[in-house]
Amino acid sequence: MATIDMAAAPLALNLTSICKRFGSVRANADVSLRVRAGSIHAIVGENGAGKSTLMSVLYGLYQADSGIIEIFGQRVRIRDSAQAIRLGIGMVHQHFMLVEPLRAIDNVMLGAEPHWLLRRGEAAVRRRLTELMQSTGLLLDLDRAVRDLSVGDRQRLEILKALYRDARVLILDEPTAVLTPQETRTLFDVLARLREQGTTVLLVTHKLGEVMALCDRVTVLRAGAVVHNCEVADTSTEKLAQAMVGRQARIGRATERASTVGAIALQADDLSVSDAFDVPRLRSVSITLRAGEIVGIAGVTGNGQGELLELLAGLTAPQAGRLRLGDASFDATARWLDPVTARQLGLAHVPEDRHLRGLVMSFAAWESAVLGYEALPQYSRRGWLRRNDMRAATASMMKRFDVRPPAPDLSSRLFSGGNQQKLILARELGRSPRVLLVGQPTRGVDIGAIEFIHEQIRAQRDAGCAVLLVSSELEEILALADRVLVMNGGRITGELAIEDCTEERLGLLMAQTDEATA
Repeated sequence: MATIDMAAAPLALNLTSICKRFGSVRANADVSLRVRAGSIHAIVGENGAGKSTLMSVLYGLYQADSGIIEIFGQRVRIRDSAQAIRLGIGMVHQHFMLVEPLRAIDNVMLGAEPHWLLRRGEAAVRRRLTELMQSTGLLLDLDRAVRDLSVGDRQRLEILKALYRDARVLILDEPTAVLTPQETRTLFDVLARLREQGTTVLLVTHKLGEVMALCDRVTVLRAGAVVHNCEVADTSTEKLAQAMVGRQARIGRATERASTVGAIALQADDLSVSDAFDVPRLRSVSITLRAGEIVGIAGVTGNGQGELLELLAGLTAPQAGRLRLGDASFDATARWLDPVTARQLGLAHVPEDRHLRGLVMSFAAWESAVLGYEALPQYSRRGWLRRNDMRAATASMMKRFDVRPPAPDLSSRLFSGGNQQKLILARELGRSPRVLLVGQPTRGVDIGAIEFIHEQIRAQRDAGCAVLLVSSELEEILALADRVLVMNGGRITGELAIEDCTEERLGLLMAQTDEATA
């Protein structure tokens, strides 16, 4: 890691006493942050600690209620993201902001066309991007459609978009959440090169190992306030974890695993599905889940894991294949499973995309907390919804799963990502399912919530539930799974006993390199 004289470097950012409220919820409470130019500064904290709110204030997505923002010594009031970009601030969101049917170069040009003659403008953009790619190592095919780019390439494109707009401060929100270990190392090389060239990087992450490996300084937020701020060289992952959650947290490989497994709870054979463009997404996938077992599926996002979960949950139907769930059988050529039947048969589903599939963002939390279960007798009587009972049940769920704030009437969109995830888990795990399908359970979730979520998933396994876990986090697969499958290109390409798994071996299988084959 490059040595930086933190005392001598000028301030790129100086935030003083930033306050932001959403109704009665205090998201940022007198937050002050000083970031030196040409450094990589980590922002860590539990979900709901105020990290995303603070970055959104800096990028102009929110307006601070009070406080002072200075950028390179200039006091500013950032009214919107367009002004933030003009001030030299770029942001790469956890969920990429790309138009998938368009080419990579088209996505860079959107909103920043240099000439009304697009062909002439494209030539200038291409020259500038070529220079940036050569100087930063952010190499990709500018003429490929975004939908055909790997996750790593999409992230490189987002960074190129920001640099093309002359970003001197680059905010990265959970940048490695969907990357393989190899892609993560490549990203780190790029960020180190950007730092050498004078770019200031704000890294919002929950992966403390990455903070220690890459960053110069770290700030910890808890309950909307700064509770720890120091040089990375002067701290440790244990100290940071304790500062984040206010206690000692333990995350890692499970020391105890399922010693015995029970009967087959779910069996799928030869599942095949193609998308609307007739592109195969699943190719003859077969999978067996047994009671009392966690089966992990490792793979780079976009290799069929999402389609597999949706088929098994009854959200979509395949073109071919068979499924047995408990004593019920389903066939693609006749009748396929539907979500109502799935719930009646004891299947619970925590979807990969909590916004698209898990919640209705405009609903109050109590409405999202009963989605799919509103017809249960405890929630309805003769077709009439028992709203007070739903609110009371949601309050109980929030207490059990530590959802913050514990406010059943608060809009679902106003909870942090981790608390939205805990609300979905509370809904799906609260009825002792026989089969649990879990997609990306801790994506963008802090270390304290990860610990809690992992405990809940293990508890389901220990209670005899058959669990299918899809995660792009290899540490998570290694910590939870009793058996690991690898998916690539819509196929199951490998199966490993947990004792044979390492991050490196799984990463190579996920990338389907020659080394992996060997």
